[in-house]
Amino acid sequence: MEGLYAKGRHTLRGGTEPLDLQALSRVIAESRDPAQLEDAWAGWHAVGRAIRRPFDRYVELANRGARELGFEDTGAMWRSKYDMPAAAFATEVDRLWREVRPLYLSLHAYVRRRLRETYGADVVPERGPIPAHLLGNMWAQSWEALAPLVAPPGSGPSFDLTQLLQDRKTSPEELVRYAERFFVSLGLAPLPPTFWARSMLVRPRDREVVCHASAWDVDLVEDLRIKMCIEITGEDFQTVHHELGHNYYQRAYAGLPFLFRDSAHDGFHEAVGDTIALSVTPEYLVRIGLLDRAPDASGDIALLLYRALEKIAFLPFGLVVDKWRWEVFSGAIAPRDFNRTWWEMREQYQGIRPPHGRDDSEFDPGAKYHVPANVPYMRYFLAHILQFQFHRALARMVGGSGPLHRASIYGSKEAGERLESMLAMGMSREWPEALAALTGDRRMEAAGLLEYFAPLQRWLDEQNRGSPVGW
Repeated sequence: MEGLYAKGRHTLRGGTEPLDLQALSRVIAESRDPAQLEDAWAGWHAVGRAIRRPFDRYVELANRGARELGFEDTGAMWRSKYDMPAAAFATEVDRLWREVRPLYLSLHAYVRRRLRETYGADVVPERGPIPAHLLGNMWAQSWEALAPLVAPPGSGPSFDLTQLLQDRKTSPEELVRYAERFFVSLGLAPLPPTFWARSMLVRPRDREVVCHASAWDVDLVEDLRIKMCIEITGEDFQTVHHELGHNYYQRAYAGLPFLFRDSAHDGFHEAVGDTIALSVTPEYLVRIGLLDRAPDASGDIALLLYRALEKIAFLPFGLVVDKWRWEVFSGAIAPRDFNRTWWEMREQYQGIRPPHGRDDSEFDPGAKYHVPANVPYMRYFLAHILQFQFHRALARMVGGSGPLHRASIYGSKEAGERLESMLAMGMSREWPEALAALTGDRRMEAAGLLEYFAPLQRWLDEQNRGSPVGW
């Protein structure tokens, strides 16, 4: 299934060359032609058709293995990793979603109205779900590519990180060096020389690869690497911080017994690098020489809106991928209903719909890497909650008195010591204990996220006054 995914290509109407996922994703992010967006979207999603049959077989084999290990099915096995009964974990993620859903609804309503202004009433409804191909991302999982279309009226972004990096002719290696220097500023050791010799930072010319970014500890000790096809963009600047978060976590617990060499739970692993990326504030960019001076607070709504398009827009998608798979593994969703139920759930949680009818011959879940690659996805939803919980705790430790979205822990050895003490616990303690070691809390909470975005929530509610909210 991964091989089929990696080989996916589509030639746009009027084009001459077959395009891979990266190229098609650029079309989705940059084009403002609804017909071309739909062509690129449908062209990539066609990759799922070939994956559908092997996926059926995979579900059968995965469930057989899970039952031999004493679980009801593979979904129950995945949910068993969280130091609580599987049913209790499902209840826990529903609780977290209820806490953040009002903010998502406000963002969704605002974006829908602005897209309607751009594309017209015949393309975007006043009420109801948003067509998925218009949201700037192949899976409509994050919407930051829409920033130029939905920016606060009368304002623009106070800076363009992509342009700043490109103006300095930043290389892929230097992009990663920025992230390494952040971790070093916290008192952590530089990456080993083998990292730079063995990582894949650009797409190879001699073979097909899956460009989806990932981090590796090949020998579970010190052979740390990342695999990316880096482009010099603000998005990839954030991504390299995320991936190095994995590598520094892997290094911190490398001295533990083998079975404990993992994160407290998989959401922790995904949250660490993103916690660091939350400290990529304008003030931080000034300190590392990418900005001459930080913009004043008048641009904060634009910055918060951009981050919400990335972080808040993701939350329901982070739920749907595994909620759908849990029901597939349990047998509640039959193979003939795979595609129909996928879109029913995406409308229920995300408020989006496909650009045109999708029948049972399609397998649109297979167009998302984590489905054919057998990667559980709930970790990313949890990470989007935890990173703000981590960030708030560390920001308070370093004594920042300003708003949470302007706080940065760059250069704080105290924050680095607290972070590394949690990382070094690995999986040797139940996750509430690891969480308490960093934050003082024993329960995952959305309070940090809601505090971070509180100014934006107030602004969105004002902008949405008199407009439909929900679908």
